[in-house]
Order: sequence, then C-alpha cells, then structure tokens
Amino acid sequence: MTPPFVEPPADESEADVEARARALSSPLRMRILRICLHESRTNKDIAAILDLNPGTVLHHVRTLVRTGLLRAEEPRSGRRGAREVPYRATGLSFFSRTPHASSLLVETFLQEIAGIDPDDLDAWRLGVKLSPEALSEFRDRFRNLVVEYAALDPDPDGVPLSLFIAMHPERQPPIASDD
Repeated sequence: MTPPFVEPPADESEADVEARARALSSPLRMRILRICLHESRTNKDIAAILDLNPGTVLHHVRTLVRTGLLRAEEPRSGRRGAREVPYRATGLSFFSRTPHASSLLVETFLQEIAGIDPDDLDAWRLGVKLSPEALSEFRDRFRNLVVEYAALDPDPDGVPLSLFIAMHPERQPPIASDD
C-alpha cells in the first residue's frame, strides 16, 4: 500500500519548513525516503541496501523521523530476537518546499543510477518553445499526471521504478551580429 501523501499543515512554522528543507538537502536522505516508499525497512535493511554503516544510516533516519518525512512503525523481533524498528516514508517530501532542490535531485538521481545497466535506463529529451500560457498548462497537466500515479497503490507483482524529470530553459547561444 502506498504511504499516505501527507501535505504540510497550512499553519506550520517557518522553523518546521526550514528543518524539513535541511533534512531534504541530503542525497542520502532522499535515497532513504525512496527505499522506504513502498516497503517498510529497518535501519539494518537500509544500511545493507546503501552499503553503509548502520550507525551512519541511523543518524539520517532519526533526522527524517524527527521532521515527519519518515515514520517509525511498530517494533518487531528480528531473526535473533533483537528489537527492530521498521520505517516507512510518509510522502511529506512530495509536497515539501525545498529551495534550490534541483541540483540535489540531480545528484540523488546520479547516485541512484550508478551501476545500472545502460540498457535498463530509459531517458527522454525534448525541446519545445511554448508561450507562458502553454507552459503553465504543460506544467499543470504534467504535475497532475505525476500526482495521479504517485497516489496509486503499488502492484504487489509490479516492478519498483523511479522517475526523474527535469525541465529547464535552454541557454541560447549569442546571435551573431552583422557588424
């Protein structure tokens, strides 16, 4: 089941917004949220997936829990009877304001695709020239499509996928003058 997408409260404090923005400023934390999106994972699971020390991961997990981006679920007993706490992404990051997030998202994307077979990576590039009205409509329609799919319950037999999309104005080369 997809985690409920939690929208930030309208009356949240600026300190809460800033704390969440700081928590989202790390590609590692963004990756942890993605790992815990469709399935609850323990700190040990997350560390194994990321090939990191569990102590390092726990610091980041606690930051994400403290800011409401990750939630701890009911503790359970592990294989050897040890207490394990599974974590699940809340979906709050989808609606959170993260100033200057573009370079962070690119870095996170590059980390996530490191080692993926190039044949397993689909990428598209499109160049268009739109009026302000058409651009606004494009953004609205695209965002609505993304939100629609983000709200779907995951198919138990489905393939977990990540989607990264970037839109930017093209840098225009200088126009040669006749002088």
